[in-house]
Amino acid sequence: MDADSERLILDSVERFLTQEVRPVARDLELADEYPHDLVEKMKTLGLFGATISERYGGLGLPASTYAKIVERVSAVWMSVSGIFNSHLIMCAAVERFGSEAMKEAFLPRMASGELRGGIALTEPDCGTDLQAVRTRAVREGDEYVISGTKQWITNSVQGNVLAVLVKTDLHAQPRHKGMSLLLVEKKAGYVATKLAKLGYKGVDTGEVLFDQVRVPVANLVGEAQGRGLQQILSGLALGRINVAARGVGVARASLDASLGYAQQRKTFDVPIAEHQAIQIKLADMATRVEAARLLTEKAALAYDSGERCDLEAGMAKLFATEAAVENSMEALRIHGAYGYSPDNVVERYYRDAPLLVVGEGTNELQRIIIARQLVERNPV
Repeated sequence: MDADSERLILDSVERFLTQEVRPVARDLELADEYPHDLVEKMKTLGLFGATISERYGGLGLPASTYAKIVERVSAVWMSVSGIFNSHLIMCAAVERFGSEAMKEAFLPRMASGELRGGIALTEPDCGTDLQAVRTRAVREGDEYVISGTKQWITNSVQGNVLAVLVKTDLHAQPRHKGMSLLLVEKKAGYVATKLAKLGYKGVDTGEVLFDQVRVPVANLVGEAQGRGLQQILSGLALGRINVAARGVGVARASLDASLGYAQQRKTFDVPIAEHQAIQIKLADMATRVEAARLLTEKAALAYDSGERCDLEAGMAKLFATEAAVENSMEALRIHGAYGYSPDNVVERYYRDAPLLVVGEGTNELQRIIIARQLVERNPV
């Protein structure tokens, strides 16, 4: 994508954020209210098809442009980015591994936002160890019958389709060979309940009970069973780049709020920005933002190249999300008691940031991935 085209897209996103999101973000967030009106405007902008190819009605944006969009959105209200990020991970799995018939049937409706959803991986007793999932899909003729529970699933309540990781063979060894990915639209037996959270409010995160839900065999992603774990893990690279971009956005927003406040707030007759203790905090915050952005850009470019990018995405996700946590804490300290009030945006940054270090693979897991990739890429 050329620079002029990218700038037009980013300018459109900035206008949307300034005119539509910023005026309502605080009230919707405090009420933990789903932003239905914003979702309709996001459909018009094409955000639900941001990374879907133009062939299927999407914008076909590279990850490098997509990451810039996510950073900007997250700097205003991070929850909005979650509404289309999980959705696009699902779409990436369909576009990369689905049959042509599946792509034609689902991707145009996903790109328009008619179908919105995400990925259903986590279960009450299964998070990082996805091979331990218990949700089952038993084939009966031309259908799969799904039973089980998924938890912490974004877009499961207000959305209408999920890519669900299931066990189709309980006895397969190794275990991942018994796992498959199925597209499940809302129907009888699909019961979603909204869960309460510390932050990341507004966007719906739910527990989903699948009680004998029947889906056509044609909803299996890929040509055969047993490839579900590999399919979804390949899509998580884009998810981790997205979470890294969210980290950059929250870290930057924390810095911007602190810079403004530090130049207005006075102690001992001078702005606190003139105190060395505050200057050190601002310098560290700004450095984290720039480093996080560069790592995220590198990861996005690696993803766009088509090469494996576990290392780059893991580094970006690790550093950018830790930067968000650290900057949000420093912002709260710089603002003092005012930062502790829900009337101040830095209180929201402080509540939102912790999600980033556990979502899309914990940062402890990212460190393991990074180390393994370092060894693999640098054999002795």
